Amino acid sequence: MAKRPTCDVVVVGAGMVGAACALYAARSGLDVRVLDRGPVAGGTTGAGEGNLLVSDKGPGPELELALLSARLWAELADELGTAIEYEPKGGLVVASAPSALAALRDFAAGQRAAGVTAVPVGADLLPELEPHLAPGLAGGVHYPQDAQVMPALAAARLLRASGARLHTGHTVTGVLRTPDGTVYGVRTDQGEVHAPAVVNAAGTWGGDLAALAGVRLPVLPRRGFVLVTEPLPRMVRHKVYAADYVADVSSDSAALRSSPVVEGTAAGPVLIGATRERVGFDRSLSLPAVRALAAGAIGLFPFLERVHALRTYAGFRPYLPDHLPAIGPDPRAPGLFHACGHEGAGIGLATGTGRLIARALTGKAPELDPEPFRPERFDTEGGDER
Repeated sequence: MAKRPTCDVVVVGAGMVGAACALYAARSGLDVRVLDRGPVAGGTTGAGEGNLLVSDKGPGPELELALLSARLWAELADELGTAIEYEPKGGLVVASAPSALAALRDFAAGQRAAGVTAVPVGADLLPELEPHLAPGLAGGVHYPQDAQVMPALAAARLLRASGARLHTGHTVTGVLRTPDGTVYGVRTDQGEVHAPAVVNAAGTWGGDLAALAGVRLPVLPRRGFVLVTEPLPRMVRHKVYAADYVADVSSDSAALRSSPVVEGTAAGPVLIGATRERVGFDRSLSLPAVRALAAGAIGLFPFLERVHALRTYAGFRPYLPDHLPAIGPDPRAPGLFHACGHEGAGIGLATGTGRLIARALTGKAPELDPEPFRPERFDTEGGDER
């Protein structure tokens, strides 16, 4: 039998998505608690680059969510100032060959029709945007709407702004359900928390939390490495990446894929990504992956050959087979809401996700069509790619 509620909503996961869900739920008038078995931003968020991107998304539901999220991030930046290190730096996607440039510009044309600002840049104008780029590139596209935050700091600030009660070091061991299947809270290693709504913002472990409620959500970990250089003067002005990055994001391959992504930070170090591979939760250093990152970055910015890399770190992107996150109520377990499976876009999509979850919790109309993000959509498909 359901117990008297401790709060209105339990959010499981204190990463960026969980923080955004807590913020918008609390601002909708709900009493929120956030639980995490580790610290704030201790999972994928803490291993991210903080990208808020529209440039890498083609027309469709993910791009609609990204555009909503970008507007919400800009609002939060006005409110929180420099506290989240929000930088509206813009993105620059470059192509090395005319054929790749033609494909990139076709892609950008579709994005513009969907509401993205995408400005073609000729080869002669690339040095005006990025003076230290390698010569000989065919051209590119400039995306002024791309931005960046410091992810761990932003997650902490959003949680503080939410006013939600935060409980770190609390491992969820079960999802509480009545005999008719309705969710009424969670069981942790430190006791039960009762609430009529539970939000699964557990990131890469979102499938495990779903399983505790008796439902299937085929979230898989996709490992990625980032190289961090010594602090430098601002020599990379935008987020700069090669056109083949978009293909790597949408690839279903389990093998190592690498395409150069280079960006400066407010603190000085240059961040270099991006690799993708499905190796479970193996955190061991991959020399082929790190070498591919270094070579790709030097190909875009030759000056990096003379720069020291201070460290590398790995994170796990929460990957779903159709490359869309699971967002919204789960009809298989009434009272359970999912907000996970964003792969490498969780930082950028967090605000839109939080707004959708808050509206679902309060019965308000969503700001975009939630149908593509239905958590139960995988029940009609075949295997879960494990």
